[in-house]
Amino acid sequence: METLNKNKNAIHESFIQFLQHKEQYESRISASYLEDLRKHIDASFSLNMTELHTIACIGEQEPINITSIAERIHVSKGNTSKIANKLLKAGWVRKAQLNDNKKEVYFRLTPVGKKLFAAHDELHAKEKQRMYDFLGQYSNAELEFIKKLFDDMAAFYQ
Repeated sequence: METLNKNKNAIHESFIQFLQHKEQYESRISASYLEDLRKHIDASFSLNMTELHTIACIGEQEPINITSIAERIHVSKGNTSKIANKLLKAGWVRKAQLNDNKKEVYFRLTPVGKKLFAAHDELHAKEKQRMYDFLGQYSNAELEFIKKLFDDMAAFYQ
């Protein structure tokens, strides 16, 4: 029983350390990521990660309405509406209506928004490849366990 508790404690400590490193990594990546995206952004306009993910959501799902964007990026409809209006004002998105539903407002990317979306997509692909390269050191059985562990952790923290 003593060994079991020591292992649980060691796992907990490693998890806390992982979260701290993840936070530091995200800060570094976020700064570098946004710096790369600045090539596509007017210098007078600031853009945060939620706004960028809103652009990505619109680009992946267009045409899409506020309710669907809010559900996909896990932000309230009120905040999503504010973000959409900011992106509209900046010229990255435009409002549209479907022929069969003139009441509902949908969003699409403008040509400039599409460039930003493509740059965002490219950076995500690079990060995904980094993860694949990292996971290459594990066997299929180990990957199955890691997947189960992360699925269980996601359910636990929900």
